[in-house]
Amino acid sequence: MGAEISCCPCGSQEQYSECCGRYLEKQASAPSAVALMRSRYTAYTLGREDYLLATWHQSTRPASLGLARESHSKWLGLTVKYHEQVSPGRATVEFVARYKVGGRAHRLHEMSRFIYEAGQWFYIDGDIC
Repeated sequence: MGAEISCCPCGSQEQYSECCGRYLEKQASAPSAVALMRSRYTAYTLGREDYLLATWHQSTRPASLGLARESHSKWLGLTVKYHEQVSPGRATVEFVARYKVGGRAHRLHEMSRFIYEAGQWFYIDGDIC
């Protein structure tokens, strides 16, 4: 899959295989909360529900996201507005993700919370801004 994508969907201007692809293809764990957030955005653009669930903390993880059942979204871009390492094992990332559903543009502006456990970062939850 990684060879089919040139620039990474997260907007980094790096090759997919050198950016989020290495996390989605299980070659490495995301080294920071912001890297995990970018890789999760990329997973949404690729419909990779497996990766999204695997990187969602077990305390808040849903059983399913239903990506296959949802209307197909066209993801348009990601902007990371702010990120902070709150403590050694906790971080926040504020982002705006733009997408279209049925030709109508939307934006998701979220302040997400992440936790570092068992040697990797996990998404906990977020507040819509």
